[in-house]
Amino acid sequence: MRRRRGEGVPLPLAILAVLGAAFFILPLAGLVVRAPWPDAWNELRAPETLEALRLSLVASFSATALALLLGVPLAWVYARADFPGRALLRALTTLPMVLPPVVGGLALLLAFGRRGLLGMWLDRTFGVSLPFTTPGVVVAETFVSMPFLVLTVEAGLRSMDRRYEEAARTLGAGRWYLFRRVTMPLIAPSLFAGAVLCWARALGEFGATITFAGNFPGRTQTMPLGVYLLLETRPEASIILSLLLLAVSLAVLVGLRDRWLGSA
Repeated sequence: MRRRRGEGVPLPLAILAVLGAAFFILPLAGLVVRAPWPDAWNELRAPETLEALRLSLVASFSATALALLLGVPLAWVYARADFPGRALLRALTTLPMVLPPVVGGLALLLAFGRRGLLGMWLDRTFGVSLPFTTPGVVVAETFVSMPFLVLTVEAGLRSMDRRYEEAARTLGAGRWYLFRRVTMPLIAPSLFAGAVLCWARALGEFGATITFAGNFPGRTQTMPLGVYLLLETRPEASIILSLLLLAVSLAVLVGLRDRWLGSA
């Protein structure tokens, strides 16, 4: 079967499309062109850079693990359960995707701060204070990134062929066994894609983190926060760190291209 040739693009649309693409590409090209490449390796090996990278990796992977623990059951409930207020609850739990990150950080302070709704109890009962700590970074990153996992896994659950579950159920499989050995393998691609998107979003989180956890080197200063700080003192180093984050984000998008857009 011969492949259809692409339809001709009207000239006005082609011009606007080129301008639209340039709007995204030019700022990225600016990073590449203006980067101090001769000093790139030294900047990446700097102690403060390695510390920020270490903290970013630890916090983002921890946030992804926490999101998997809480988000997969939540996605299952949204996809399979029917109860009053489900649409409202779903909207509230995915709100961080569109909520300004600084507002999310302020909301976290009011919930988990020492005088917060839950933070006061945690402080008085267990002596646990999350704001301006490394666990606080994990909480902030989980708050803004978990909706990506929830929506992706929910979509996988809704689109999967449930006949396999029904067949396993007729053979006597229990609910927990069915979930572990049938449902989870069937949604593995969606689970992987959601986890990678969640991790990438957590790695690049800035606003909620700096509001809730602050910007303390070695404790809460992740790579995005390090870029912000270096922009005022060492702009060249901030460009190198920005390119590193850009490369990670690009790798994630390219890796998930077939999952979201299909093959060319």
